Amino acid sequence: MVKVVFVNSAGERREIEAQPGMTVMEVAVKNGIDEIVGECGGACACATCHVYVAPEWAAKLPKASPMESDMLDFAIDPRPTSRLSCQISLTPELDGIMVETPVRQG
Repeated sequence: MVKVVFVNSAGERREIEAQPGMTVMEVAVKNGIDEIVGECGGACACATCHVYVAPEWAAKLPKASPMESDMLDFAIDPRPTSRLSCQISLTPELDGIMVETPVRQG
């Protein structure tokens, strides 16, 4: 199991255990993390699963693909550690990853 820590825009923290291979978006949607919508179902075709990855975890992720970078242009209030949670596949190395959800999705 891999732990994902979600911090919502109000600062409330929720830890969820997930199977390796799942995406952060899948974990969020299946566990009622309301601030992650995932309208496109993980096809990297929208920005409604936008998250801010904690800086200490951002460096451990593969670089965003050109498609993900393009979609992040549609995110509301992007930051240097912005990622689409549908593009973050969980691995044992990401056990404990922390992501913050924005106030609203675009």
